[in-house]
Amino acid sequence: MFEKSQFTTGDVPIYRQIADLIADKIAEGRLAAGDRLPPQRDIARMAGVNLTTVTRAFASLQERGLVESRPGRGSIIADPAMTASFQSAPVDEQGFIDLSVNRPATTGYLQALATLMPQLPVDRRYPALQDFHAPEGPGWAREAMAGWFSAMAGVNEPAQIVMTNGAQHGLACVLGAVARPGDTILADAVTYQGIGALCRSLDLTLRPVGMDRGGMRPDVLEAMCAKHKPRAVFLVPTLHNPTTITLDPGRRQAIAEIARKHDVLIIEDDVYRPLKELSPPAFVATDPDITIHIGGLSKCVAPGLRLGAVLAPKSMIADIAAMLRINCWSTSPLNALIATRMIEDGLVDSVIAGQRKEFAHRQAIVREVLSGFDVMTDDVATHAWLQLPEPWNGNAFSRAAHQSGVGVLSGEAFAVGRDSVPHAVRINVGAARSREDLRRALESLRAILSGDRRLFDTMI
Repeated sequence: MFEKSQFTTGDVPIYRQIADLIADKIAEGRLAAGDRLPPQRDIARMAGVNLTTVTRAFASLQERGLVESRPGRGSIIADPAMTASFQSAPVDEQGFIDLSVNRPATTGYLQALATLMPQLPVDRRYPALQDFHAPEGPGWAREAMAGWFSAMAGVNEPAQIVMTNGAQHGLACVLGAVARPGDTILADAVTYQGIGALCRSLDLTLRPVGMDRGGMRPDVLEAMCAKHKPRAVFLVPTLHNPTTITLDPGRRQAIAEIARKHDVLIIEDDVYRPLKELSPPAFVATDPDITIHIGGLSKCVAPGLRLGAVLAPKSMIADIAAMLRINCWSTSPLNALIATRMIEDGLVDSVIAGQRKEFAHRQAIVREVLSGFDVMTDDVATHAWLQLPEPWNGNAFSRAAHQSGVGVLSGEAFAVGRDSVPHAVRINVGAARSREDLRRALESLRAILSGDRRLFDTMI
């Protein structure tokens, strides 16, 4: 299968030739879901190439959702019905436009950082950067974040803040603090993919709540609370990931009333809120005693900053901080000082304003190029949600897109449970390096949607 004569130096890199060979065998049915591939060292020896080349080929196959690696079992052919391509870092291959991950739409953060970095050594807090800090974070960082949250939360209380290494880290600390193995957590049937991995790692049961184009359905939430007695309900209420839905005030009130009735905590992941200036009041503002709010700067400023914060009732802060201490002892004071100065100097607000303006331009391109298809967007959203026509499903479409040089994230990645898998893909509009790249990528997606699915079946 991996004879040396099959691979030749030319326009197509050898790692890509190896990956395409395996993809072809899968398409032909000669490799099936669950089949184990030879060890990478053996493939390198048979093909007469170095191990790095084979490693790149396997990385490409994993990005396409064709192969997965399992401890103790090596690399196996993925089940196309259950596997969604997902990676945390963008693919930067020549000629490939990766719209599968979040990335800033502007260089505003880098420009702000370049201005700020020379000033840090004379900041009075600079000497503290070489020390450990309390797990809640440095006091000055908590003050800055509390002040930034105050317009949204209605309170400015640093004692209710725990600084974290991004929102995902904050969510992990919150779940570890408030839930015990076996507890049930409810979430939208389609939601942020990180919650599923966290619940599995903590032995928590994640159950889906039905939704419509307005978001989580209160009637279904009521029934699920009565039946499963959950510990918490997880929500992304503003610019929902992946659908871009923002819950309206009436639905927020209904959800809060149900949560209060059944003694259920609300975990509010509101990382996109700063992008949407006229969003309804946050749950933490209307129902602070039952809400744990998670925010941060990764989505609205830059993921590379890796700074988030948890705003919770004072009675829960010690337990959340204890989980952070167990997890990583304390967060980076350098990141905290950068964020603090950016907040104090107004740089955060200017970066976010620039992001809003650029997202508006890019979402207009989405609506123009994908006109006629079912696309859920918002002028200031980082992403769009493309619901696929027959006969496409998310995994098949994302593989076809990859073959056309575009990365998108299959809807399967966001499904909570097997019965709620959406036939859709998420398109991260900020991930393209330019508006021109975004347009080219979207035109490729439109060509796939408008073409004959059978032509792509031979490719994937």
